[in-house]
Amino acid sequence: MTLCAVKSQLASGETARPGQAFFWLVSLLFSSLIWFTTATLIGNKDEPREKYLLIFGVLISVLIQEMFRFAYYKLLKKASEGLKIINPYEKAPSMRLLAYVSGLGFGIMSGVFSFVNTLSDSLGPGTVGIHGDPPQFFLNSAFMTLVITLLHVFWGIVFFDGCEKKKWYTLLVVLLSHLLVSALTLISPHYGLNLVLAYVIMVLMGVWAFFVSGGSCRSLKLCLLCQDKDFLLFNQRAR
Repeated sequence: MTLCAVKSQLASGETARPGQAFFWLVSLLFSSLIWFTTATLIGNKDEPREKYLLIFGVLISVLIQEMFRFAYYKLLKKASEGLKIINPYEKAPSMRLLAYVSGLGFGIMSGVFSFVNTLSDSLGPGTVGIHGDPPQFFLNSAFMTLVITLLHVFWGIVFFDGCEKKKWYTLLVVLLSHLLVSALTLISPHYGLNLVLAYVIMVLMGVWAFFVSGGSCRSLKLCLLCQDKDFLLFNQRAR
């Protein structure tokens, strides 16, 4: 996607919806090429080395995904600045909105691929799941897909906020939590424990994303009690 295309989509209010999914697919392509090349060069099929290759694949995949998330942020930032120069009277979408859309695109594509991988494993042949337990594997995959989809939304919001405010430790937290969630299956064979830990991380990241997006305890209380006037007026206009 060129810079001009992103500018035109920003100007029309589309917020470059397909872009983030494309960036996730490209990151997957790069990480797959690196893993396949490394596995081909090593060429040893013993079990310990295969496990190290899986760990290496997870590490490379997460690193490249976060690099492409940063690259997408820089592209949107440049496009937004260019839009202001071309048409200073046109209001560009806020980076908070773009962060949400970016995270949603990453999450949806990640969820789709997780769903496809689960279907391919269900058809066989061979061992289903790393630990060879089909019932737990399918349930774990379903719940983990939901977690990863939501986490990408929260990671996108927190990541973009850290870039905007130059809080680089935020990017490190996103990277480390992404690594931890992605490596849970390799760390522990207990699917239930992995899910609980993943959901705890999701809740914590969700709370963080809520507050960096401008949310507060007061606004949450007003929304839950249906007393938020701005929210109610927006819904009435939508009808």
